[in-house]
Amino acid sequence: MSPVRELARWLGRRGVDAYILPGAVLARPARYVPHIYTDEELAAIFARTDRCHYCSEVPFRHLVMPVLFRTIYACGLRCSEARLLRPDDVDADAGILQIRDAKGGKDRQVPVSEQLRARLADYHAQVDRPGRDWFFPGRAGLALTVGNIDKNFRRFLWQARIPHGGRGRGPRVHDLRHTFAVNNLRLWFAQGRDVGALLAVLQTYMGHSSIGDTAYYLRLTAESYPDITARVQQATGDIVAPITPGSRHDD
Repeated sequence: MSPVRELARWLGRRGVDAYILPGAVLARPARYVPHIYTDEELAAIFARTDRCHYCSEVPFRHLVMPVLFRTIYACGLRCSEARLLRPDDVDADAGILQIRDAKGGKDRQVPVSEQLRARLADYHAQVDRPGRDWFFPGRAGLALTVGNIDKNFRRFLWQARIPHGGRGRGPRVHDLRHTFAVNNLRLWFAQGRDVGALLAVLQTYMGHSSIGDTAYYLRLTAESYPDITARVQQATGDIVAPITPGSRHDD
């Protein structure tokens, strides 16, 4: 119904008479609440990626998967940002990722931890070939597709005994990015850091267009770790709305 309605609106803008279905008749899609992986779940997922088998159709799959998902989580990347990395975008010596043309057409540089830098360097040495176009190559040397990444991730979830709610219900690959943000905030609270001041750092690192997108994670952190709710409330007041089943955040 929604595509038919949009087609009618498109025709109307071009002077063609068309009946536009009222917006009220369209069913509202169920909203997704991000899944914040526990430390145990993360360990189980990464352990399963380490057991990924060689595949003749995707020869580097067993090398790609352990590093790909660790990079998404450890750097809080969007899936598209990780899969479209080119070899020149990864400075494994300096430990810097160059994210190009990300959401909103923005570029940014992302420093990585020493542990991840070493893993990236080791991975690069194993897969480096003349003419390689993508840092994480997929089938026939092409960039990994979103569908391929999701398919592999669902398999790792199943192997790690992490239940999946079905299409549109998660957990999702993108929830690794959400978990990265929440875990950083959780660590800063535990260290007694000035979380309000550090939000701008997290905003820049994750490539958010506004501080409000980043502040969302403060409330999500309180929902996931109720023991620090009072400190989150002190840092945010009533600025950030509570996370409810009707909330959505895919940035």
